[in-house]
Amino acid sequence: QVQLVESGGGLVQAGGSLRLSCAASGRTFSNYAKGWFRQAPGKEREFVAAINWSGGRTYYADSVKGRFTISRDNAKNTMYLEMNSLKPEDTANYYCAASTLYSTVRSAAGDYTYWGQGTQVTVSS
Repeated sequence: QVQLVESGGGLVQAGGSLRLSCAASGRTFSNYAKGWFRQAPGKEREFVAAINWSGGRTYYADSVKGRFTISRDNAKNTMYLEMNSLKPEDTANYYCAASTLYSTVRSAAGDYTYWGQGTQVTVSS
């Protein structure tokens, strides 16, 4: 059974930092793209960041560019999202996703096959 499990969410003050992890089990995704999405209450799920199969290319939503860093460790089958200078508008449930179709960076949710259950990030002002 393939599972993606996020961890690292929590409550942080504005300006603070968090590091999310996404551990995969049941299969490896070393040849495929991975990404992070988020969904705030009452809003659509939105793209946050993506990384290609090797980790050599990344892509970010404008709203997080310069503050968030996506990375992956294929040996550990794990992906990370380092979030700095957090803002209240970053508050959302954060989901990791893995593709089985594409190796390059992808920003569309439909390009991903497997999803985690989400981890809540709350940024207080």
